[in-house]
Amino acid sequence: MTATPILLFAAGLGTRMGELTKNKPKPLVKVAGKTLLDHALDLTQSAHVGRRVVNLHYKGDMIRAHLAGQDIAFSDETDALLETGGGLRKALPLLAANPVMTLNTDAVWKGPNPIDVLCAAWRDGMQSLLLLVPQSRAVGHPGKGDFLVDDDGRLTRGPGPIYAGLQMTRTDLLHDMPQAAFSMNLAWDAAQAKCGLFGVEYPGHWCDVGKPDSIPLAEAMLASDV
Repeated sequence: MTATPILLFAAGLGTRMGELTKNKPKPLVKVAGKTLLDHALDLTQSAHVGRRVVNLHYKGDMIRAHLAGQDIAFSDETDALLETGGGLRKALPLLAANPVMTLNTDAVWKGPNPIDVLCAAWRDGMQSLLLLVPQSRAVGHPGKGDFLVDDDGRLTRGPGPIYAGLQMTRTDLLHDMPQAAFSMNLAWDAAQAKCGLFGVEYPGHWCDVGKPDSIPLAEAMLASDV
């Protein structure tokens, strides 16, 4: 398939990080000596990735400065935080494609490039394809899981694998959402209603870096031989 543009979500407030995000945005918090944003950007070196867009809200100028000189476009949400769905919809003119990918910037990965895994599984007829991690290979993530997966890879809500923050999605359903700010969960529910919500399992390990105590867990995972 041709290279697909990607939006990296970097606009969150990072409140769960406490003092670590008092003076900087969460994507600039470091894990193993590298910012979370740079860990995410390393993944976008995949040949499957086209244009890269980063959205901004909290302390966005610091992210702009950090990425100065790189071939990255910015979708500015300084005036109003739009959540994941609204943020993607605002960035569509910069992404200029359908489908597109989105990647959360508050996680690290151990194993094959997750973007390559996702793109290898994309098929015509899918509305959204989510990369999932079994709970046994998810580090630092509480809860009972997000989805159940049937034999064809279709998803329904339920206690099963965890959404790991990477997806490929067609953008058509975003235009039907009446709210300015909305979660991608609403678009996924609409995709599920059309039997178009699918998932693929990531074969490596993944760590959700949402809180300060997740940082040493992520660093241990990256240093391990698993």
